[in-house]
Amino acid sequence: MLQRTSSQQDTTSARPRVTTREGNAKNRRLFSTKNDLPETTRSQLVELLNQRLADCIDLQTQCKQAHWNVKGRSFIGLHKLFDEINNDVEEYVDLLAERVVQLGGVAQGTARSVAERSTLSDYPGYLTTSESHVDALSSALAQFGAGARKAISQVDDLEDDDSADILTEISRGIDKWLWFVEAHMQGDSASGPSEKS
Repeated sequence: MLQRTSSQQDTTSARPRVTTREGNAKNRRLFSTKNDLPETTRSQLVELLNQRLADCIDLQTQCKQAHWNVKGRSFIGLHKLFDEINNDVEEYVDLLAERVVQLGGVAQGTARSVAERSTLSDYPGYLTTSESHVDALSSALAQFGAGARKAISQVDDLEDDDSADILTEISRGIDKWLWFVEAHMQGDSASGPSEKS
């Protein structure tokens, strides 16, 4: 059962910390492993990767929200595109969660944990048009991509090339999907580059 206590509020963030019967997640010990990264480094990596995991799971649910609810003349194309993006994002979720566990941590992937930790903006609940879903999902992809790039730099500082490689793979994939989604807006945009040379 999750309980919040006022003494465990994070003063650096608007989001309160969550405590379980096992205690605060940051104070949990890592599982024993023969991985040669120092324990303090692994602990920092687990926290950082669990944050990206929360954002990634949130992104996956946003992809499905768009997939289920899109309407309009572009319905079938966008319905399929949003599902393809979801499939890749689901793979990114596994990559992040499994890396957390490889480092001796516990992957924090429950719906409640994700809702508490995600830094992504909320997906609007009542969108239906193709344009509104393209705009909302492209914003979510861009926000997630920015967080992934920031995490690459943080992981580099911790000298974990393997986690940096995972995050780089994810970042490249997200940028590809952002391009695919944004292309649906750019063809009709009057503010795009001029076609006259």
